[in-house]
Amino acid sequence: MDDYLKANPVRRRLRRISAGERRDEALAFLRQFARETGMEAAALKQREAEVMASLKARGHYDHSADELAFGARLAWRNHGRCIGRLRWKSLEVVDCRTISDPDAMAQRMIAHLDAAHGDGQITSIISIFAPATPDAVPAVIESPQLVQYAGYLGDGGHITGDRLGIEAARTAASLGWQPPARPGPHDILPFIIRDAGGQRHLYELPPGVVRQIAITHPERPALKALGIHWYSVPLISNMVLTIGGIDYPCAPFNGHYMATEIASRNLADIRRYDLLPAIADALGIDRAHDPLWADVTLTELNRAVLHSFAAAGVAITDHHAESASYMAFVMQEQRAGRVPSGEWSWIVPPQASAACPVFHLPMVNLHAVPNFYVSRQLDGGQLRLDRSHDRMNRWQRRFHRWRDRWRDWRRRRDHLWQRH
Repeated sequence: MDDYLKANPVRRRLRRISAGERRDEALAFLRQFARETGMEAAALKQREAEVMASLKARGHYDHSADELAFGARLAWRNHGRCIGRLRWKSLEVVDCRTISDPDAMAQRMIAHLDAAHGDGQITSIISIFAPATPDAVPAVIESPQLVQYAGYLGDGGHITGDRLGIEAARTAASLGWQPPARPGPHDILPFIIRDAGGQRHLYELPPGVVRQIAITHPERPALKALGIHWYSVPLISNMVLTIGGIDYPCAPFNGHYMATEIASRNLADIRRYDLLPAIADALGIDRAHDPLWADVTLTELNRAVLHSFAAAGVAITDHHAESASYMAFVMQEQRAGRVPSGEWSWIVPPQASAACPVFHLPMVNLHAVPNFYVSRQLDGGQLRLDRSHDRMNRWQRRFHRWRDRWRDWRRRRDHLWQRH
């Protein structure tokens, strides 16, 4: 078990921070929690002492239910790649830290998906399972999203379904999943849970829990003949939530769709469904002579997705409304005296980008903790404390800047040594 813990693929994804960094992040989080929730100074001092004692004794501490809920919402507020953060306070937090059995975790996720859809208004929910500790890695959901479409590579390179789902379908099949006798473009994959011992478990979503919307055009009925569908709730299940130096490697969360995610990316990207030419032909758009056929097709496909979700009574937003929402979030943060974190390439919509106000907005991703990340190699290694609000003199700022650079260098060195 000790050897597995060292080689655990989940452990290899987690941030590697020193005991000093963990203490710094814990204290900064507790003080921010106290500042924003009105916690009294005496209670904060006592809580800081408890946390420092726990970190010294076992290298870990446990968040209270209130701290966990605040930290999850704060992580959403800090995540520079999300355009929909105006609603960060509305996140519904479900504490699942006592659930460790894979079957029970699967049942919780099915309930999460059902509750998120609700009556179609889509509730933003996060289910937070057990944290990683120095001597244990909890069970996690390996699937990037709870709902995924399969992809199949056929003879002659012909692809059916989602190209992004080809490897996921192969993995599921190796674990016992039986694809349909006649594979289709929208076959729902089971999701995978890796338990604390490293064993994988496969779970199929029960009929009816995944609501799929048929994509039709309000004026051009020929689009319906293509049989395009999409599911109503995007439930991200492979990101790590980090709060106050503690990582939660299984913290699935959902929001609601922006139409461009489905129309301009999932259905149109050549690495996904690559349907733009077929949709253009179905809509009667002249690909041979109109140099802007792709632009027109994307606009009509976005219109179709918005129309279809509205007809089904399922919440969705367009990129112009969501851009305006993000601008409101930026102003909200500035009024609170905070620097909003944003990553331009993720915030600016792929459709009609220059017509959206966010296109002209200068942005900087502060990578502040608490936050969400996929792995330390991709994005977790950039996370750090945001000290822009701290009152420090010139020498204190220089010290923290030097220490952060030293820690970054040490992480890069350790990463190179591990590779060799």
